[in-house]
Amino acid sequence: MLRFVKMLIAVPAAFAIILFAVANRQVVRVSFDPFSREAPASFVDAPLFAVALAALALGVVIGGVGAWLAQGRHRRAERRLKREVSRLSEESAALKAVTPESSLASLSGPR
Repeated sequence: MLRFVKMLIAVPAAFAIILFAVANRQVVRVSFDPFSREAPASFVDAPLFAVALAALALGVVIGGVGAWLAQGRHRRAERRLKREVSRLSEESAALKAVTPESSLASLSGPR
């Protein structure tokens, strides 16, 4: 079912991207020189669809890095809790090894 839902989203998205690329093949000049509009110091001539898709991909990457950085405290807390669980499990095993079996039965006696 999940595979069907993924395909239900992916196929129309891919179709839309292909239509966008075919419809926007004209070449545009991309420059980051704000002072000289007619003769920029450096520029790239690229198809419009390539510029738009590159901007979209860059946005996805920046958003992913931002989300990863924002979740850092949660990952750190998870590592700390895993270490604590491991330590407590070892302590529990050590205490079970030291405590005689007969006293364990009396501790969990009838209620």
